[in-house]
Amino acid sequence: MRFDILSVFPDMVKPALSESMIGRAVDKGILDIRLHNIRDYTKDKHRRTDDTPYGGGWGMVMTCQPIMDCHRAVVGEDKDVLTVYMSPGGKVLTQKMAMKLAKQKRIIILCGHYEGIDQRVIDSIVDEEISIGDYVLTGGELPAAVLVDCVSRLIPGVLPDDECHEDESIESGLLEYPQYTKPAEYEGMKVPDVLLSGHHANIVKWRRRKAIEKTFLRRKDLIRKKKFDKSEQEFLSELKENQKKK
Repeated sequence: MRFDILSVFPDMVKPALSESMIGRAVDKGILDIRLHNIRDYTKDKHRRTDDTPYGGGWGMVMTCQPIMDCHRAVVGEDKDVLTVYMSPGGKVLTQKMAMKLAKQKRIIILCGHYEGIDQRVIDSIVDEEISIGDYVLTGGELPAAVLVDCVSRLIPGVLPDDECHEDESIESGLLEYPQYTKPAEYEGMKVPDVLLSGHHANIVKWRRRKAIEKTFLRRKDLIRKKKFDKSEQEFLSELKENQKKK
């Protein structure tokens, strides 16, 4: 899969996408991540890519010309491409959205900066506006790195096991159960006996219940969206009763 990131500060993105599993996937040719400096396309003699907003107001707005010319050059003759604008006004990124994006062959990610970009750019070339949360950052570079990481790990071959993401936090519909590793005891704190038992069925049941418990305590919105079997519903009822007693 190919990602093209359009930014006036592309070096902000490079470190995050050149390490760990994403970096290894790039080295193997599974991912193709290309960074493009919008400033290279400006026709302004001072290499400016922004100007004051019409109607007044604080800050600067990124101008049409360098973004549009950069986008045209990057798209080339390829028509099978999705252009995403990282914006606090976009739809909030979810795992379901990431799974949909992972089916694309190529994604162009436009990073805004300053007070945003000229609306005419959005109207002309943007297919999706995506936010990574209800807060404001200085630009779209960090959100772009988050999007690439989130989507890339769903591409076959990026993770060591193509199925290992399916039971992870959020994707399963629940937060992930607690994880432990060696040693079995550290400073008086012990790993739960069930995880040392070797009894696979009991371990699966324990992990499932712990995932339900954690999600119930931290993200009730996810619990409301999830379907449970009879025993799990009874367990949830116990959790609710216990919470009322506190």
